[in-house]
Amino acid sequence: MPGISDFFESVREPWTLEFMQRGLIAVALVGIVSAVVGSFVILKGMAFIGDALPHASFGGVAAAFALGGNLYLGGAIAAVITALLIGFISRRAGVKYDTAIGIIFVGAFALGILIVSRQSGYQVDLFSFVFGNVLAVGWDDVWLIAVVGGLVLVAIAAFYKELLFIAYDPSMAAASGLPVAALQYGLLALLALTTVIALQTVGIVLVVAMLVTPAATAQVLVRRLPWMMALGALIGVVSAVTGLYIAYYGDVSASAAIVLTATGLFLAAFLLAPQRGLIIGRVPQP
Repeated sequence: MPGISDFFESVREPWTLEFMQRGLIAVALVGIVSAVVGSFVILKGMAFIGDALPHASFGGVAAAFALGGNLYLGGAIAAVITALLIGFISRRAGVKYDTAIGIIFVGAFALGILIVSRQSGYQVDLFSFVFGNVLAVGWDDVWLIAVVGGLVLVAIAAFYKELLFIAYDPSMAAASGLPVAALQYGLLALLALTTVIALQTVGIVLVVAMLVTPAATAQVLVRRLPWMMALGALIGVVSAVTGLYIAYYGDVSASAAIVLTATGLFLAAFLLAPQRGLIIGRVPQP
């Protein structure tokens, strides 16, 4: 039947293009890693830092561009330094976490803007990191995302019990002899690396959505952390595939389409989740 064959052809067509294949692999990997790390971000109430680190990394990206260095490396160094500074200032200066975040990330982002303002011909090179350009991802980018993302997941798996303990009860974890400060700094560093590998795919502006939204959607649907991570990763991948279809056939920004798909899935879960949904949760059970 022509209707069915046309449908399957429309499903298959985008993936015959190499740039779509690269984009799908890259953003799917980002979605998986972001959901796993984002689960800890949500448990510890660190969503603001998920927004701060991508902005702070822009200073490193801009500095690397000005010096002719690797943009990813520059962004990674800036993000890790920012994350560690936030943790250090919060612990030693006696200020709240969000205050330390506001001070450091605004300064780092302003530094990036200052450097950019002195450069010529920067628009395409640097602003792809601000708004994201998943369809321009190369195979080198895909391999970098896979390697760094894999290392982040291995680190999470290796220290899962300890990170879980400090996420729920840092005081008890400290009383049990765990190096809480070192583990918190480590989690901040993993968060920083995750934001950097997401820069090219969804951009600085939208990284926080990939860190928070899939994991938050999973949290509405399940309660245990392992299930939250797994479901969040699945939601990240579904958002990536659906968003790329929307971008391909709607001729719109792929990054924005991916994030809006994730947002739509969260709203659906918020309204329709069994027992906890705004609508379904209020329906009397027989």
